[in-house]
Parts: sequence; structure tokens; C-alpha cells
Amino acid sequence: MEAGSSGCSARTLAACVVGGGIVLGASVLALHLSGPVSIPSLPPVDALRRRFRRRPVRVYMDGCFDMMHYGHCNALRQARALGDELIVGVISDEEIKANKGPPVTPMHERMIMVGAVKWVDDIIPDAPYAITEDFMNKLFNEYNIDYIIHGDDPCLLPDGTDAYALAKKAGRYKQIKRTEGVSTTDIVGTNSALVFPFLLLQCRVHADSRIVYIDGAFDLFHAGHVEILRLARELGDFLLVGIHTDQTISSTRGRHRPIMNLHERSLSVLACRYVDEVIIGAPWDVSKDMITTFNISLVVHGTIAENMDFMQDDSNPYAVPMAMGIYHRLESPLDITTSTIIRRIVANHEAYQKRNEKKEASEKKYYEGKRFVNGE
Repeated sequence: MEAGSSGCSARTLAACVVGGGIVLGASVLALHLSGPVSIPSLPPVDALRRRFRRRPVRVYMDGCFDMMHYGHCNALRQARALGDELIVGVISDEEIKANKGPPVTPMHERMIMVGAVKWVDDIIPDAPYAITEDFMNKLFNEYNIDYIIHGDDPCLLPDGTDAYALAKKAGRYKQIKRTEGVSTTDIVGTNSALVFPFLLLQCRVHADSRIVYIDGAFDLFHAGHVEILRLARELGDFLLVGIHTDQTISSTRGRHRPIMNLHERSLSVLACRYVDEVIIGAPWDVSKDMITTFNISLVVHGTIAENMDFMQDDSNPYAVPMAMGIYHRLESPLDITTSTIIRRIVANHEAYQKRNEKKEASEKKYYEGKRFVNGE
């Protein structure tokens, strides 16, 4: 272009829409303006983003979630990773009884447990044990579910058929890895606990945060635990949970406790959406040094626990926070303890024994035909 002429010399001027956003790129090697230039107007950035925005991928996973444990939580974590939103179906008491035997924890407690898992976005109560054609269409059309998720372990109906056959046939089924080493069957039949070494996780908090501390065994993590943690979290900005060692629990509650070891109990507590951090292997006594180290503002305890006699003991573990005026007693919403769960198991021992025998046969078949699952 000669000097004095009007126009624009530009090698490239491009507008690209990438991933729902706008990237305006001009690889302008020689831009020379000597007069007014008319450049086509582009739509507003927000309008273009809305136009190209991807709908969230919604995935569905169902289960009994009886005696919720870290294996359930890990399954939900894996399922959530396959989409943007995780919708969980909680199977009804009646369906569980018809297909597996009586559940240890009733429907309303299982709903509390599943709802407290930090990877769950919504819950469908009274889900069927088998994915029927009607229910599958309801998931796809009413709940906008893209994929139905289940572990790589078998889920068979009493007649031996696959509970997820229709979802697989529809091409809307995805599989995740099962968490080895734990199941409700294992917990119901367990008689011992392993010992894990002391470990302290460094608390990630701001100096001005109101930190609430609560401790306990959290054995056979249940709805009573979840509800007291929810109330404790509401009292501050950050909930720090102390989990006692196996040795500490055995010394205060007998050699047959805990049922779940320290590692297993810690994983269950960490999966709870109300918990910000844990101290694995927390000391029995809440000391002044501990309160200072973690900048604890309030120490709380529920009214329902395995043993409330410590309040009258000379060695009251909460003596220091009480003297400092930072101890608060929370009214426990549910009258449930680990002993409550154990009594339920004992009361239905025969039914659970039959269920376990059936499960063992299914487990053997699963391991004989097990294949690698990439989780995609």
C-alpha cells in the first residue's frame, strides 16, 4: 500500500470461539492505518459464551449404602469424576429386604449419610434395586442423566440377571473400580481391628478463622456422627475433627473396640462435607498446647456418646477448654451410637449370616472373572 492511500494492511484478523469462550487473535504483521477503517462488530462476549456453553454432564449412581463406609464414599468420588453433577439413588428398605435381606440402617439414616458425602449433588429416595425400563427413561428424561454408573463388582437380581443390563444395552453405562478390602458384609462379620501409626495432618486455616474442634472414635460412621458434625460446623468457619487411635478407644471402651481401624475411620470422616480437616490419632486430652497450635476457638461435644462418665472423672479430657470457657455441649439430634448399630446387627444375626453366605459366593465369581477397569 502506498503512503497516502486509505485502507488497512493486515495479514490476519480472526475471531475464534474456543471451548465456550472467546479468543480474539490478530496475527498482525503489518498494520498501517491512514484513514477510517470499518471492522465488523462482534457479539458481546457473554452472549457468545452462553451460546457455546456445554450442558453439565449428569451421572447417576445408586446403592443401598447400608452402614456407609469409605468404600461407598470412594465409589461416589469416582462416579462424580465421570461427570459434572452426581445424582444418587438410595434404594428403599423394602427393595433391600426383598433382594439382600434386612438393612442395618433404615432409609432416613442412609439418606442423611449419602447427603453428607461431599461429592453428592442430589439424591433420589426410594430408588429401585434394578434399573427398569420405566425408571431408566425417567432418569434420562426427567433427571437429564447422561450415564448410569456402577462398580466393576457384580450386581445380580435374585433370578441371577444383571441389575444394569438395560443401561448397558442403551450404551449409557459406565464402570468404576471397586474399593478393595471393605464392604458392609466385611464390617458385619469383622471381629478385629488393625493398628495404624500416629499421624497428624497440618491444619490449613487462616489466622482469623473461628475454628471448632470435636473429637471422638467415629467408629462404624453413622447418621448420628453426621448430624453432630453438621451442627458443630455451623458454629464456626472451620471444623477440625480429632480421631482417636485404636489403642485409645480400646483402653476406654474395651478390647473389642474399635470395629473399624484408624485408617478406615479417618477416610469416612474426611468424606463428610461438613469436615474441613482431621487430626488422625488425636490425643485423648485436649491440652492448652493443642488449642494454641491449631488456634481452636471452640471445643464441642454431643450429649449422646458411648461413654459420658468422663465428665465426672478426675482425668476429664475437656478440663482445659472448660477452664478456658471455650467448651460447648451440643444437643445431639439423633439418639444413635456405635453400640446402637452393633445391637441391630446382633438382633438380625441369622438374616445377615444368610446374606453374607450369598455375598461370598458372588464375591468368588467376581474375583475369578475380574478384569481391569480404566474408570473412563
